[in-house]
Amino acid sequence: MISSDNLELSLKDLSLDGSGSGGEDDNKILKWNLPLKELYRLACSFYKEKSGKAVHLSYEDNLKLVAFTQQAAHGPLDLSQAPPLGMFDVIGKDRRIAWQQLGTITKLHAMEGFIDLLDRLCPLFKPYVEAIKKDKEEKARRAEQEQIQRTAALAAEKERQEELQRLEDEKNREELQRRQLQDALNQQTYHQFKEYAEIQFPGNPEQQAVLIRQLQNEHYHQYMQQLQAQVATNLARLKRAPGEDGNEDGDDQPTAVVCEKGTEVAEFAGGATAKENSQFEFKEQCDSDNDSGDYAVISPANMWTKPDIKLFKQEVMAGKGDGVIRVNHGDTVTVKVPTHEGGSCLFWEFATDSYDIGFGVYFEWGKPPTTEVSVHVSESDEDDDTIEEDEEVICAEDLECGTVQGGQTSSGLGPRNPISIIIPIYRRECHQEVYAGSHTYPGEGTYLLKFDNSYSLWRPKTLYYKVFYTR
Repeated sequence: MISSDNLELSLKDLSLDGSGSGGEDDNKILKWNLPLKELYRLACSFYKEKSGKAVHLSYEDNLKLVAFTQQAAHGPLDLSQAPPLGMFDVIGKDRRIAWQQLGTITKLHAMEGFIDLLDRLCPLFKPYVEAIKKDKEEKARRAEQEQIQRTAALAAEKERQEELQRLEDEKNREELQRRQLQDALNQQTYHQFKEYAEIQFPGNPEQQAVLIRQLQNEHYHQYMQQLQAQVATNLARLKRAPGEDGNEDGDDQPTAVVCEKGTEVAEFAGGATAKENSQFEFKEQCDSDNDSGDYAVISPANMWTKPDIKLFKQEVMAGKGDGVIRVNHGDTVTVKVPTHEGGSCLFWEFATDSYDIGFGVYFEWGKPPTTEVSVHVSESDEDDDTIEEDEEVICAEDLECGTVQGGQTSSGLGPRNPISIIIPIYRRECHQEVYAGSHTYPGEGTYLLKFDNSYSLWRPKTLYYKVFYTR
């Protein structure tokens, strides 16, 4: 009797590809829900790995399995083509006999016979195949899921790139519109700012150009802030229900003084001042009614800031400016600047020490009695002799003045000339930077530059200011 161990050498001759017959149609033959050739390769691999270890078969069973593999690899045995065997090659003879006993079955039938015989002899084979099949299905599922994720990621990236491109195009359009608007504003204010720069830096074109650019940039931001404020006001009006426009008596909410061209100026009821949140000032305008007489429409003023506050104070104290004034707590100082016969535009600059101060600009119509700049101090803005109850303030539909009709106010004309509001009084952070501004002459009259410290209960303010005109 020959031991099954003597068959180990014959296992090296097993073929794992099962090639040699059939074609694409052979791959469609299924067994255990797997292609037959793939299942056969798994069976041969399992037999070579487990034989003599986890699988122990008899000599005869090994001969049958080897015969199936020879038949699957080479077809039926052809003794005329087979090499001669040695006299003592017992295993070789037994293998040929087992192969010859398979007759003329096809290679595919030999593969199927090998699988069925291995499944019958080894119960572990089928679970092994099922585990491999599940692993394969899991890998396929993961690959499909990864493909879906890759597709979704590519779609999201494409959408993100399109959104970025859209935002970039929108940004470019806004930048183009901004440049066009700023260029138009620069053309309007160039000559005015150029005159101001020539006064500040005479004989220094480079410094003049730097100052002009700074003023034009601040003027642009000022214009945009005013535009945004007007849009917000219009939206608030649309949302406001009828009958909710008025304020009750004694209310501290701001009322709106609506001017002829629709510009709104925020004021607090009762004459209190309001502090602005931005370093750039809105262009505020309060125009006279078309039927108010021979007075021209007041154009908006320009305001900007300068950072060199220490240098400005030194110039004023050195006598290059108009002077230094101490504004006591509760007081309002009015600087009266008559229009000059040879001038076309008024400029002003001011700053304070340590604390802010209220500032506004009014214009008194009529031929000024003097050409000299004068300073007037009153204990409060309400007692200021520049605006009394019997005076006319040209402002269409002013809540205090009443509606202008035919050039007359509700209180009638007083003994003094009418006064137009160019810039309402607001608190300015002029202790941090120099506040400057300009206004084109609307006609003959007197500018009233009001510095209001009436809201302060105990702090006096030291005011540094300069006023001048350009031709």
